Amino acid sequence: MTRVGWGADAHRFSADGAVLLGGIVVDNTRGIEATSDGDVVAHALSDALLGAAALGDLGAHYPSSDRQWEGADSMDILRSVVAMVEAAGLAVTSVDVTVIAQTVRVAPVRDEIRSALAAALGVGVATVSVKATTTDGMGFTGTDEGIAAVAVACLERMANGE
Repeated sequence: MTRVGWGADAHRFSADGAVLLGGIVVDNTRGIEATSDGDVVAHALSDALLGAAALGDLGAHYPSSDRQWEGADSMDILRSVVAMVEAAGLAVTSVDVTVIAQTVRVAPVRDEIRSALAAALGVGVATVSVKATTTDGMGFTGTDEGIAAVAVACLERMANGE
């Protein structure tokens, strides 16, 4: 049985910090407005995994109203979501992420992002797809006010019957 989940995340840019995608710095001239480090790739993928496992959403497990998540490492959150998924007897079989941004470029660091995500998910890099698109100047991503990501995750029941 294959289970599929979809996730999305979006944040405004800020003057401070860095833009992280899958734990990799892709822009150190600006940051992200967020409770955590604002990694839209890790957030969208975490929600996709939680959805596929029917375990709620990121906000239920890591509410932005809880100050303990201030500045949290989103890749640590992703790893904890993977542990929840595995505890539910499910294994990640493939993921696909699309970054939506006007000026942030994914291509130069795509392989690094894929490797970092594969390590966090405990899967081979061949099962991780990362791509990007723009909105051709439309909306908040098109006017370069922020960044977004969408993700899909496929899970299957673990072979050992858990």
